[in-house]
Amino acid sequence: MSIEQKIAELQAKREKARLGGGEKRIDAQHSKGKMTARERIEFLLDEDSFEEFDMFVEHRCQDFGMDKKPKIPGDGVVTGCGTINGRMVYLFAQDFTVTGGSLSKTHADKICRVMDMAMKMGAPVIGLNDSGGARVQEGVDALAGYAEIFQRNVKASGVVPQISGIMGPCAGGAVYSPAITDFVFMNKETSYMFVTGPKVVKAVLNEDVTTDQLGGPMVHASKSGVTHFISENEEETLVLIRKLMSYLPSNNMEEAPYITPTDTVDRRCEELNQLIPIHPNKPYDILDVIWTITDNNEFLEVARNYAQNIVVGFARMNGHTVGIIANQPKVLAGVLDINASTKAARFIRFCDAFNIPLVVLEDVPGYLPGSNQEHNGIIRHGAKILYAFAEATVPKITVILRKAYGGAYCVMNSSSMGGDMVYAWPTAEIAVMGPKGAVEIVFNHEVKNADDPVTRTAELEDEYRNKFANPYIAAKKGYIHDVIEPAQTRFRIIRALEMLATKRDSNPPKKHGNIPL
Repeated sequence: MSIEQKIAELQAKREKARLGGGEKRIDAQHSKGKMTARERIEFLLDEDSFEEFDMFVEHRCQDFGMDKKPKIPGDGVVTGCGTINGRMVYLFAQDFTVTGGSLSKTHADKICRVMDMAMKMGAPVIGLNDSGGARVQEGVDALAGYAEIFQRNVKASGVVPQISGIMGPCAGGAVYSPAITDFVFMNKETSYMFVTGPKVVKAVLNEDVTTDQLGGPMVHASKSGVTHFISENEEETLVLIRKLMSYLPSNNMEEAPYITPTDTVDRRCEELNQLIPIHPNKPYDILDVIWTITDNNEFLEVARNYAQNIVVGFARMNGHTVGIIANQPKVLAGVLDINASTKAARFIRFCDAFNIPLVVLEDVPGYLPGSNQEHNGIIRHGAKILYAFAEATVPKITVILRKAYGGAYCVMNSSSMGGDMVYAWPTAEIAVMGPKGAVEIVFNHEVKNADDPVTRTAELEDEYRNKFANPYIAAKKGYIHDVIEPAQTRFRIIRALEMLATKRDSNPPKKHGNIPL
């Protein structure tokens, strides 16, 4: 065979591998509104940057007639590396046109190999999931493949960013790899995730539930908190992944990408001077504050539909990535509850792992009371946010906008908890509790014996409010570093970030802490 014939043979084999399960199955994929694995990769990465690995790998299963079926090169997953905005990433995309994207041992080996390479090179890992689950014919070999992927997910956690795009089905044991990764994306057209499907639920519990009701994107975005981003379709998902990547460093030894700012450092935000309502219980939208102070009014919110009483996400301040954690007064008055604590704690720990400074905008009346919260573990779950802030060694800046009551004041990055710089607006109220509750406890006897209990209660509430409904008591004691004009918030945060850029801090040597899970 001549060299020309050998090259022609290679090209033919490559073409066959690129077709996956063949034109018929590709057409079936398109008919469901889904791209193929290779189309997704092409859409996600910079043009002509994809370098594929293990294109010709085939499964080794001989059981249940698998030895008699034609073997398709690649074995249901496309792996390799490429660039996003010029930065290297490693990725895998499951190919549903090949045995439903089911995971065999060799399929898993390909994923493990690309994850190993990402760890060695210090580059993010992106997984595009579209699979029917473990390949039944392979039995325990397929399960071992999943376990090896999980092991690598855990080892990579906090070392390189891990991102999961759920582009189709993701069920059974397959869901636990995305669950370990840092950010999960789903789309409204083709995504679903669950441990056990509707048929099993019906058989075991006699409960009728649809795929979407059980594990659709809105369920996981608003109720379970499994997914962090939902989009309308696959294309939007891939665009969002590229956007998220622009905020993240490649690994835990690097800083996040710096983008030359077009917004001025000392831009005054005059609208903030009028933002806080005069009545202390009147809500407002914390996003109005965030959009006002960030570079070019941009903010990438994470887990927007889950635990909406707290807002977390990425922004830039003078070109540098920051992680923002903010109470949302327009939802449950911005209280901390079980879900909000868990949501914030995980985001804080991600930012700390990847050298992203934290900016906290605080307006919190306390933890949510009630038997439901207590019985479901508000003490345990509420401690997670406390633990995360105390553990974080990145620069930590807090601005108290209005309420900062009780234990919630402490855990929202107070100076006593390790906050590097804590500022307050003149509207800040820092106290153990609100005036009504304080009067009921401290002056209960006096109110009962007053000639006019209603009038005396109002007087005592006003007295308490005048004493504590301002930031100056805390400032006198050194718990607040400065009281600032709201319009100067952007400038003061940026200046604090510049001051803290060389911060060096570490926790005591240990294998790891024991966060109250």
